[in-house]
Amino acid sequence: MADGASNDAFVEFERVQKSYDGEMLVVKDLNLDMPRGEFLTMLGPSGSGKTTCLMMLAGFETATHGDIRLGGKSINDIPPHKRGIGMVFQNYALFPHMTIAENLSFPLEVRGMGKSDREEKIKRALDMVEMGDFGGRRPAQLSGGQQQRVALARALVFEPELVLMDEPLGALDKQLREKMQFEITHLAHNLGITTVYVTHDQTEALTMSDRVAVFDDGRIQQLAPPDELYESPQNSFVAQFIGENNTLEGTIKEIKGETCIVELDDGEIIDAKPVNVDKVGDRTLVSIRPERVEIDQSRLQEGAHTLDAEVLEFIYMGDIFRTRLRVAGQDDFIIKTRNAPDQQRLEPGQNIKIGWLAEDCRALDL
Repeated sequence: MADGASNDAFVEFERVQKSYDGEMLVVKDLNLDMPRGEFLTMLGPSGSGKTTCLMMLAGFETATHGDIRLGGKSINDIPPHKRGIGMVFQNYALFPHMTIAENLSFPLEVRGMGKSDREEKIKRALDMVEMGDFGGRRPAQLSGGQQQRVALARALVFEPELVLMDEPLGALDKQLREKMQFEITHLAHNLGITTVYVTHDQTEALTMSDRVAVFDDGRIQQLAPPDELYESPQNSFVAQFIGENNTLEGTIKEIKGETCIVELDDGEIIDAKPVNVDKVGDRTLVSIRPERVEIDQSRLQEGAHTLDAEVLEFIYMGDIFRTRLRVAGQDDFIIKTRNAPDQQRLEPGQNIKIGWLAEDCRALDL
């Protein structure tokens, strides 16, 4: 359920729709509330509607239907430059002919701020992103990571209540991107800034967010904190889009409370938690995370079903072992086990038994 309605919502989307051609909706009846100070990430594949939602909030796109409110006031008819929203883009969007200090001064000048106040705010913003010594340089003299820090400082310099970020780290290398993820999150929480962040990177979303809205086909498929999203996906799209996941198809044979019996398509029988199935006979996609699969039978509940598996590939990855198995007729079943002295090392061609706790295995819509 996408609705998170509360009386103290700071950002509100109410039944918002967006169509570019008058026929096909790229955003469908969106309801979303955010409290002040929240870091919310809109996550989804290309074309899912996440960036369109961000652009409507910024004022660069207009909602076809519905209302967008900020602090309880509708902003549908307020132009972008009067919304008081900070923006950070992937391409930095810095003025190349201006120094770094002049880039930060620009949004303050537009707001009619005096010189001494501008200088104080510029120094504070650059110090926040550890760029205090770079005010006299031009963007071309900075690395990509430094330019992104400046873009972040420019978005924060006029102390907005809301900052929007559209794939801001997409152009950076992996190590720098991970460093910036923590820095942005730390800054946002320390300053109490409400942040809407758009990305297609699942790890980024899980690492940075208070809540994540997973978009697909113009709708929010699930809105939840990162751990809930990963551990308890509410449908098959979320289960397969968030993190690595094993899926097996089958039919519901029995439902008894918090557990159901699933007959897989190859005839194997397993236990699962019924999440998005209604009745016996329903087709289902069984979802199980690689790290939840057990090869140590002593760790399984008494009476839990186990499956035969053949080891196809064993990969050493430092902190973990990643093993690809043939399970229930499928050759892409993955398990992850920690690298520890007592951990069994598997060999290609080896036959083993695997299993899992029923609560870690979810029967979802097919």
